[in-house]
Amino acid sequence: MYEPNSMARSGANVYARVGLETGIMSATPHHLITLLFKGAKAAIVMARHHMAQGEIAAKGKALSKAINIIDSGLKPSFEAEAGDVAGTALVANLMALYDYIVKTLMRANLRNDPALLDEADRLLENVASAWREIDPHEPHAARDAANGPARLSIGA
Repeated sequence: MYEPNSMARSGANVYARVGLETGIMSATPHHLITLLFKGAKAAIVMARHHMAQGEIAAKGKALSKAINIIDSGLKPSFEAEAGDVAGTALVANLMALYDYIVKTLMRANLRNDPALLDEADRLLENVASAWREIDPHEPHAARDAANGPARLSIGA
């Protein structure tokens, strides 16, 4: 049976996917990490929605997606040996923070606790915000670099 709405949706989905793939293929490494942060945040937002609606399977799928983005996308984006002692320490601290965020998301799933989603989202946004501040392709990055290093705020 012909359903014009389903066909239009399918075409729109293909168009959106092609646009996303094209954007990813032409993105800088810095922008790819920014996209990972956005994807993790979007998955947490969806998990919060599904949690509120009592949609257990969809909540679990959204949280699995957020966890996968962190574990398979964000964590491997850093070099374990970041050059000097300070760089290596920063990477170790970020890995520990990412591990904490993943555990917090798992606890949020098990306890059905939106406050834990909020905590994980806030911590991830702190790192994402610092990442956006050091974008080498944004004019503010050069100006801010002249004013000193960007500061990462871990806390409320």
